[in-house]
Amino acid sequence: MHQPFYKDLVSGSYQLPWTRLHALKDYYGMVRLLEEFPAVRQTFNLVPSMLVQVAEYASGAALDPFLEAAIKPAENLTEADESLILQNFFHANPERMIRRYPRYGELYDARFAHSDVSQARRAFSTQDYRDLQILSQVAWFDEEFIESDAAVRGLIAKGRDFSADDQALMARRQLEILGRVIPAYRDAALAGRIEISTTPFYHPILPLLCDSAIASTSHPHVPLPRRFRYPQDAALQIEMARDFTLREFGTKPAGMWPSEGSVSDEALRLSAEAGFSWTATDSGVLDRTLGRGSGVDGLYRPYVWRQGEREIRVIFRDHFLSDLIGFVYSAMDPAHAAADFLGRIRANCGGLLAGGRDALVPIILDGENAWEYYERNGRAFLRELYRRISDDPQLSAVTVQEALQRIDPAPLGGIFPGSWINANFDVWIGAEEDNRAWELLLDAREALDAARGVSEDKLRLAREELLIAEGSDWCWWYGPEHDSPNRVDFDRLYRSHLANVYHALGMRAPEELSRPVLTLAVAEFHAPPTAAIQPVIDGEVSSYFEWMGAGLYRLDMRTGAMHGRRFLVRELYYGASDATIFLRLDFTSAPEELAPAIEIRLRFTRMEAARLAEVTIQLESGRAATSTAGVTCACRQILEIAVPLASLGLAPDGPVRFQASLWQGGLPLGAIPQQGWIELATATPDIWPV
Repeated sequence: MHQPFYKDLVSGSYQLPWTRLHALKDYYGMVRLLEEFPAVRQTFNLVPSMLVQVAEYASGAALDPFLEAAIKPAENLTEADESLILQNFFHANPERMIRRYPRYGELYDARFAHSDVSQARRAFSTQDYRDLQILSQVAWFDEEFIESDAAVRGLIAKGRDFSADDQALMARRQLEILGRVIPAYRDAALAGRIEISTTPFYHPILPLLCDSAIASTSHPHVPLPRRFRYPQDAALQIEMARDFTLREFGTKPAGMWPSEGSVSDEALRLSAEAGFSWTATDSGVLDRTLGRGSGVDGLYRPYVWRQGEREIRVIFRDHFLSDLIGFVYSAMDPAHAAADFLGRIRANCGGLLAGGRDALVPIILDGENAWEYYERNGRAFLRELYRRISDDPQLSAVTVQEALQRIDPAPLGGIFPGSWINANFDVWIGAEEDNRAWELLLDAREALDAARGVSEDKLRLAREELLIAEGSDWCWWYGPEHDSPNRVDFDRLYRSHLANVYHALGMRAPEELSRPVLTLAVAEFHAPPTAAIQPVIDGEVSSYFEWMGAGLYRLDMRTGAMHGRRFLVRELYYGASDATIFLRLDFTSAPEELAPAIEIRLRFTRMEAARLAEVTIQLESGRAATSTAGVTCACRQILEIAVPLASLGLAPDGPVRFQASLWQGGLPLGAIPQQGWIELATATPDIWPV
């Protein structure tokens, strides 16, 4: 469980609402759910800087601009308030969270019927704003409150035309949910249902704090900024986390999930010196440590890292199984998803069990961001999964400490430096924006070193702001990998933390901190067709002109707060001519490398009709085939498909909507577009230009 540190220590204000919103929706319910399944025990990793924020919200001491806008009487909203609401109160999953509440979906459609906020602002009434203020918050309420709290159920049943009293009720319930989060974890830990582990206090990438040059070990020749080498900061972040968790929960944590699973020999040494007995990272790091694929025999066991007199146990996350929960099962029926997951575990472990050895299967994933993609916040899936585990005598869901008592570790003399993302540090260093951020951090760190004649209070504030700026979250949003509507806010907040270091030291902040680090534009592009097309279906780009005039849907391959989504398709071209729809898929790698087989499911419907027509394309080893009569396809460099409307039972006169989804082994890999449909005017002479 982790969120960036959104508080500005100088102003005391919280810049973004995500700690509060995830505390409402995820943190409390995730641990409370275990009360229904006493046989299921889990390890929850709670990042201290997140808990500090949750505690301040629960006490009523924390406010963010979004909460203030949500609880302000709708009659008193200023134009600035209205603009903030219309820009930010729809940052939720449209299908799972917004359209779950019909009025919220109606307001979503009304907002995006206008291209800019100023137009939408004039179209919204006072009642519209109040309904949006309430529903945008209720959509983030924990399922337990939605299911069992009579007052919350009453709000949901009312649905619209809310009153000022309803708004006050929403605000009170928020505070109540937030106040239950930390006590729920404390109670579960005392009852033995969970183990609580921790992370370095402000979530830094430990190996890079110890020595940023180590990034070139995991990625040779990567461009790097000036060397940042402050292992003492890494040690301080670790010790602060240990001491905070001991104070908050009454027990010294045995385990530590290093931020983003980032490890190195120096980071493990510091963790062992701080008294931690176990840590964890990803299977990719194990593979690179061993110099080969670990296989289930190597992966499904603990290790003990030893160097000199220091040692610490290490487990390695099953990357594939963990990512199934994070990115795949949300699109499946909960029972089928749970059965698939446990079926894969049984299949993986069969050989080990037959050989007389227990198997430790580490499933480690983001504790909050995945669930908004599931129906009802993933509770049906989790209940189904926990029930099946509880009913199976071969399976035990245990904490890490319990697992380490059951299976002897294998020795590990060293560990390859890397993170859970590609066993390197490329997300946080090496790109132009990342390196610029590290340069600014180093400048501030050197200013702190050089400070003289500063009071202890000011030094403490400067050091704290520097530790916050060392967190991983700022560089998560820099560089080409990730996108968020709040990237600009993260950039501004990072530079504010660095500026506060200088202000606390009585120094003038460098002028460059006034300019954004961000330079990259978000890669998102969709252009409709401009002319009829008649490509040759041969799986190759036969000529430059054959797809000229086609529509183009270019996928944005940035991800958000979760990393790990697999992208197979880079671009989709589409168009029509002579009552035939043509589609072209350009893949992210050579089609023959897409193994095992990929299934592409195409769905077509008339704009006004409920009837769906489906076409399935099987793609294996660069060869494409379909069983749908009349449809042709070919794949060599690209996949080309021709779908006559007659083969779908659709007349050629009028627009058609279509969407595509990709599957592998019965599991969904993604959809184009991610939400909704692509509309295509079919080829009649009065539609297309000559």
